[in-house]
Amino acid sequence: MRYRVAILGATGMVGQKFIQLLENHPWFEVSALIASERRVGKIYGDEVEWVVSENVPEDVAGMEMLPMDPKKVDADIVFSALPSDVAKKVEAVFAKEGFVVASNASAFRMDEDVPLVIPEVNPDHLGLVEKQKKSRNWDGFIVTNPNCTTIVLVITLKPLMDLGLKEVNVATMQALSGAGYPGVPSLAITDNVVPFIKGEEEKVENEPLKLLGRYDGEGVVFADLKVSASCHRVPVTDGHTEAVFAGFERKIEVEEVAEAFRSLEPIEGLPTSPEKVIIVRDEPERPQPRLDRNAGNGMSVVVGRIRKDGDSGVKYIAMGHNTVRGAAGASILNAELMVKEKLI
Repeated sequence: MRYRVAILGATGMVGQKFIQLLENHPWFEVSALIASERRVGKIYGDEVEWVVSENVPEDVAGMEMLPMDPKKVDADIVFSALPSDVAKKVEAVFAKEGFVVASNASAFRMDEDVPLVIPEVNPDHLGLVEKQKKSRNWDGFIVTNPNCTTIVLVITLKPLMDLGLKEVNVATMQALSGAGYPGVPSLAITDNVVPFIKGEEEKVENEPLKLLGRYDGEGVVFADLKVSASCHRVPVTDGHTEAVFAGFERKIEVEEVAEAFRSLEPIEGLPTSPEKVIIVRDEPERPQPRLDRNAGNGMSVVVGRIRKDGDSGVKYIAMGHNTVRGAAGASILNAELMVKEKLI
């Protein structure tokens, strides 16, 4: 069976990435493109400023863009690439009308009845769906994926939790595409590093506590973990790089950390899932965005430079593709998991 999918915010960079990744998807086919009021009725290929690949895929180029009205949309799944302020209203309207919303927006991520999910990290948090539907009196529901920086970080933290992880400090070097298109002005970022991204550090410090928390059948008990972040925009097109400093409750060795990274298993049977969730590189100069961002079709996180940091700490570099694993690919993988779990 192929599922019909609609894309909210189809003309933006993440919306375009959804379309690119969904081209020839074995389970999903794009049936509707939903855009802002000024674009309603216009032809997608004529209107979009396409920036993610050479050409707009042929199967969507001739589609007429639809309004943000669930009564006008025929789809099984709605992928949301909306800005957070718009998503807060629009996603709720679609969920209330019975749609499954897989959202990349931050609007509902930290709501107690909304699953915030990375399939390899906390698939059991999908148990919140029934609570959400009941408490909000919705026929549909919303499932979110985390912030792009958070995803790269938390995928590496998940296997460390069983080793007694207690504290994390992270300094990020974030790609330009994370700011959307046209994004950061060229004169602001060329020959420069911008040491501030509005709202980013709060997301990176708070979202991991929910993701790594324990679902007890009623809600999520947040992880007992301290996360401190400093986030920076750098002149790289795609691929967020993170310098991570992890502290543990006991003496820790580099090799057991590396082995823990390698042990994180993908979810079997999901088309977008990479063969390896975390790829460990031994070369001292890796990972690098230009060389490693497309690992696992952009869905793997690459880790390197694992070093001791005192007796009870390690430090390492993590890198992942921010618009694939960190955004559109994350929502698609969540939707695939929901199909597997028969929530769709």
